[in-house]
Amino acid sequence: MTDPILYRRRIIPDECVELKDDLILAYNEEFILTSWHVLKPKIDLHHGYSCYFLQDGLKLSKMFRADGSLICWYADIVDYDWSEGNVLTSTDLLVDVIIEPDGTVQVVDLDELAIAMERGLISEEAVRRCLMAADKFLRVVYGGDFARLAGYIPS
Repeated sequence: MTDPILYRRRIIPDECVELKDDLILAYNEEFILTSWHVLKPKIDLHHGYSCYFLQDGLKLSKMFRADGSLICWYADIVDYDWSEGNVLTSTDLLVDVIIEPDGTVQVVDLDELAIAMERGLISEEAVRRCLMAADKFLRVVYGGDFARLAGYIPS
């Protein structure tokens, strides 16, 4: 089984980027675990891990500063699309959930989802999947089961 080729597609702004520098650490039919460094330099963000939960519409990332200190956990609500040649495109459905080191939870970018709907950039079905996946993830977080998902990512 050859490693998948990973792409990240964004709706706003419209872009699709191959994640050619991401290192695939593990994968099976349920998840793909990667480590990465930022594509574009940022003030704090330096590197991290991401776990693509292929059945759940979720990509959970653990983000670090250059000194190795934790910035946050970042959950992208996504669609996954497999194509020929073992290519996986992860489409960011705009809604994100951030979990701070102190446990504070923020749901962000709902405005971007509304803008994408207004502009016809996202289908009604994709919006439905996005909201259902976000709700499922938040139920895990608020239900005290976040450690189970976090356990896929190295500490």
